[in-house]
Amino acid sequence: MKVFYLTKHCLLVLLTLAVFAANAQTGSLTGKVLDETGLPLPGASIQIKSLSKSTTTPSTGIFYLGGLKNGIVTVTVTYIGYETLNQQVTISGNTNVDFNLKPDAQNLSEVVVIGYGTSEKKNLTGSITTVSAKDFQKGAITTPEQLIQGKVSGVNITSNGGAPGAGSVIRIRGGASLNASNDPLIVIDGVPLSGNTIGNAPSPLSLINPNEIESFTVLKDANATAIYGSRASNGVVLITTKKGSAGTPVINFSTNNSYATIAKKVGVLSADQIRTVVNDNPDIKYDDNPDHTFKALLGNSNTDWQDEIYNNAFTTDNNLSLSGAFHGVPYRVSGGYLDQKGLLITDRLKRATGGFGISPKLFGDHLKIDLNLKGSLTEAHFANQNAIQNAIQFDPTQTVYAENKFGNYFEWIQGDVPNPNAPRNPVGLIKLRDNNGKTERSFGNVQFDYSFHFLPELHANLNLGYDVSKGYGTVRVPIYAAQSAATQGSFTQSNGTQRNKVSEFYLNYAKYVESIKSKFDVTAGYGYYDNSSTTYNFASYKGTGEIISTPTFPFAIEREKLLSYYGRLVYTLADKYILSGTMRADGSSRFAEENRWGYFPSVGFTWRIIGEEFLKDSKVLSDLKLRLSYGETGNKDGIGNYNYLSKYYSNTGQGQYQVGDTFYDYYTPAAYDPDLRWETTTTYNAGLDYGFLDGRIFGGIDVYYKKTKDLLSTVDIPSGTNFNNRLLTNVGNMDVRGAEVNLNFSVIKGENTNWDFGVNAAYNKRKVATFL
Repeated sequence: MKVFYLTKHCLLVLLTLAVFAANAQTGSLTGKVLDETGLPLPGASIQIKSLSKSTTTPSTGIFYLGGLKNGIVTVTVTYIGYETLNQQVTISGNTNVDFNLKPDAQNLSEVVVIGYGTSEKKNLTGSITTVSAKDFQKGAITTPEQLIQGKVSGVNITSNGGAPGAGSVIRIRGGASLNASNDPLIVIDGVPLSGNTIGNAPSPLSLINPNEIESFTVLKDANATAIYGSRASNGVVLITTKKGSAGTPVINFSTNNSYATIAKKVGVLSADQIRTVVNDNPDIKYDDNPDHTFKALLGNSNTDWQDEIYNNAFTTDNNLSLSGAFHGVPYRVSGGYLDQKGLLITDRLKRATGGFGISPKLFGDHLKIDLNLKGSLTEAHFANQNAIQNAIQFDPTQTVYAENKFGNYFEWIQGDVPNPNAPRNPVGLIKLRDNNGKTERSFGNVQFDYSFHFLPELHANLNLGYDVSKGYGTVRVPIYAAQSAATQGSFTQSNGTQRNKVSEFYLNYAKYVESIKSKFDVTAGYGYYDNSSTTYNFASYKGTGEIISTPTFPFAIEREKLLSYYGRLVYTLADKYILSGTMRADGSSRFAEENRWGYFPSVGFTWRIIGEEFLKDSKVLSDLKLRLSYGETGNKDGIGNYNYLSKYYSNTGQGQYQVGDTFYDYYTPAAYDPDLRWETTTTYNAGLDYGFLDGRIFGGIDVYYKKTKDLLSTVDIPSGTNFNNRLLTNVGNMDVRGAEVNLNFSVIKGENTNWDFGVNAAYNKRKVATFL
């Protein structure tokens, strides 16, 4: 017993000494990350790579790293727009060190996203603009493209209308087509969106939460876009969403509430003004009947029809996210809810969104995995926009309501039916049309990037993505509504799905050879894209339940496939001369076999003049770079999937033939062009980037020329030459010339105040050079 007692106490003493010894050998590092004025930088990354330790700063700029061995370590501190800091620190117990970062002039070392990879901003050969979260538009933002409205030269973003979530038309350098699509390709976290309209949604982009977006990168010239080949004639918009980061969990909540009013109404005569005009001409008639004078039609009301259909609209947008790291694996979970009422009464959009992402690293950081999933549910009520023009036309001397069989809304009557030549009651148009849509959308991807152990400069990247959406909708007009008097009301419904699958694999090899001061960056890859849509057809009904029309087929399936091979070489000499070349081959199921493949090359050259000896020590110039590029891109969007095939359609209810006692619909051949070819755009671009006074003034100038050949357009053709007198075919050429200028100033940089000012301008001229 005594031996056990003594042994127990000896072990206790040894354990205590071991704890003290361990504490004597470990410590921690804490401190702040500050900018050049001494203000904290939230979201800065602090890493000790040798110990696989990392964290990020919250809004206070304070960080903490524990469990560190005593001794000298190298701490790496990074923040977008600032120079990376590598500083040696001696860890001795609880160590406190503050890190001060310096701005990077024009962010020249900033890594920007390009097609299938990244590049330092200073080494770009194409015309590329990046807009990060700190430069986004503020205010009531409901769709993503509104974040960069007016921020990028040569990019026009025009609203589709004032309805909630209506979205916008995006044009990069004016577009380059007639009938084919002029919309840019949009890629979110490596998933290219199909660009197809999603039924029963205000717009496709309205299903994406703007609060989830970290940055936009806009690729404008062919050298930047040719790596995307057939879908890049109208530019490319790369969207990067927010990701998790190492460190303690961070909870973010934001709420944005706004109140909208009509800024200006259309000027029309008031009720009293109309009475004055009519009373001054009491004998004017509207037909041959002497009793049918305009004066007899005057009412006693003073109705402002625009006030009746418009209201003030409240919007609330709320977002909550949790990000951090679990056992060293960065994660981010987010949710959002938008409720936007429209200025037109009954207009409304409700959207719930969710997101999840993790970014684990395995095998000693050789394998990086990014998993991103996004989803949304929307409910929309679409007000009848025909009420807008009717509100301008309707007689303000009449009252909104009247006792009648048309829902008690005043209407102009001819006999006992609504007058077909008169406008309908604007309020009745809205209140008696119930148009509802529900949409579900989910998109995401998982990306594996493996750096080979035996050759770390070589990376293999696999990207698997999807984009799935479903839309449901109904439109009900009651039997007594004047707007559907001919059919005694109506009921229609719609239902459709879209499924887009993405599979991409590429190899990338990047190596710097010190002996010749050269860097080689080579990429080669393959892509497979499968886009399909299913539209379900339903019978339409009168308000009485009687069938108006019955579809021939219960559903229709459209499908398109695209196969791609692509490659890129970027050669950099002495960090001053950069030469890049790309090639992409695309094969689309929208063309016949002999025209199926399109080939899209590009080449670009950049001369970093600021790196020359005669400018290295300049105290005025901080950047000067010349860019020249040439490239070809294709277009096959905006046309049907089967326009090159001979096909037939059913003449439902138009023509039938009889077999026995049964009548059958007959089928008619549709016009087609078996020689349909790719629309191809060739672009020449020259650009100059500049910076002065250590980046306090910076910007760029670009001039370009685009020539599109084999324009896709629907044209009139001689009767008898095909199965219709109109045909989609390749018809001619289009020329586009333009210039862009952007200028940015850091007007004030102080301890408590920063003021940045930017302006951009663009000129664009399109001309159809030949047609047929």
